[in-house]
Amino acid sequence: MVIVIVNGRRVWVGGNVTVALLLRSLGYAARGVAVALNRTLLPRSAWQTKLSDGARLDVLTAVDGTHPNKI
Repeated sequence: MVIVIVNGRRVWVGGNVTVALLLRSLGYAARGVAVALNRTLLPRSAWQTKLSDGARLDVLTAVDGTHPNKI
């Protein structure tokens, strides 16, 4: 087991977990997500990167900016 930090929270994961697998297991959608690994933007093509102990992930999700009362 290794410990990674996801958006400031500790998460215990198996030793062979990739960024993509971790995101899926945490319930993030396949689209509309950006990830920084150790403060460096990680392109989706590199999401098969295996996580090491102490890795820091910042996960950002896109949101719709429309106001609910706006027609």
